[in-house]
Amino acid sequence: MIIKPMVRSNICLNAHPQGCKKGVEDQIEYTKKRITADVKDGAKAPKNVLVLGCSNGYGLASRITAAFGYGAATIGVSFEKAGSETKYGTPGWYNNLAFDEAAKREGLYSITIDGDAFSDEIKAQVIEEAKKKGIKFDLIVYSLASPVRTDPDTGIMHKSVLKPFGKTFTGKTVDPFTGELKEISAEPANDEEAAATVKVMGGEDWERWIKQLSKEGLLEEGCITLAYSYIGPEATQALYRKGTIGKAKEHLEATAHCLNKENPSIRAFVSVNKGLVTRASAVIPVIPLYLASLFKVMKEKGNHEGCIEQITRLYAERLYRKDGTIPVDEENRIRIDDWELEEDVQKAVSDLMEKVTSENAESLTDLAGYRHDFLASNGFDVEGINYEAEVERFDRI
Repeated sequence: MIIKPMVRSNICLNAHPQGCKKGVEDQIEYTKKRITADVKDGAKAPKNVLVLGCSNGYGLASRITAAFGYGAATIGVSFEKAGSETKYGTPGWYNNLAFDEAAKREGLYSITIDGDAFSDEIKAQVIEEAKKKGIKFDLIVYSLASPVRTDPDTGIMHKSVLKPFGKTFTGKTVDPFTGELKEISAEPANDEEAAATVKVMGGEDWERWIKQLSKEGLLEEGCITLAYSYIGPEATQALYRKGTIGKAKEHLEATAHCLNKENPSIRAFVSVNKGLVTRASAVIPVIPLYLASLFKVMKEKGNHEGCIEQITRLYAERLYRKDGTIPVDEENRIRIDDWELEEDVQKAVSDLMEKVTSENAESLTDLAGYRHDFLASNGFDVEGINYEAEVERFDRI
């Protein structure tokens, strides 16, 4: 079968196995060139790493950087749908296969656990694997993005929503495939929806992971744990940072402070990252127009980053510096969104967004770059892949 992307409402419904594999391999090659011996010389390096949400975006980049940049043993957890001989798997399933294959070739310890990271069953499985290998984690990356979470204590399933508070949000978004500008609106959240979103996207599960691993003696002295967040510009604030998701991110940041108080032997941080096209961000209204404009400005400035560029910089220039310090802002957050939020960048992006119409969106912004990143996250539009070739089966790469 010849596979073409099937896109509905900013969601790609299928994946290309070989495209996903090549995408992982490209990130590995970049990491090896970026994390050089000089970068590592005199700096502490992660040895045993747990990545929760390891199959896509920032989580995948974090695992690749730890393993292929620093030689770390990694355990990854993600919830993916396996491919069968005749049915597509999810992109993350193919990414995990590609990662494990590459790790095996290079003699790196790698275990990928497929299942619901919110559940205590998966936590028990990770604990069992770590004890079997006789390791303690010195880096734990929390990079989960999910619309639902079942509370292990109550059995109640909570659903997150992307809504503003107080009043209806109205803003512009762009269809990345047609260039058509549309006005979208989102009704305000009620208290119940806000609370449910915090249950799903806040720090409760992160704290549960750290407590259970600590209880089992699986945290190395000085272990770093970090969760990923986003703040973004004024253009996205009402719907994102000042809405339900923002409330959850505030809870995540408060959790980092709690973890540091409760566990003096570890260091917990929230890393505020750059806005990028991931499978999670692609479904957020307003984001496509903002990111297409941002990419245009940052590429012209020469400091645009994708997931792997961003995360290798996080490791090399924040987490594992030669002087041993981890620079943070006044809220103890690591800021790797610094280039995105530079005043001149934001002014240029804001000016650009004001000028965009359905007629000029393609030429004025970097819609082509946004489209590429969106498709590549599903294994399409990856350089070096023949998309006219038949894919015989979907349970391998």
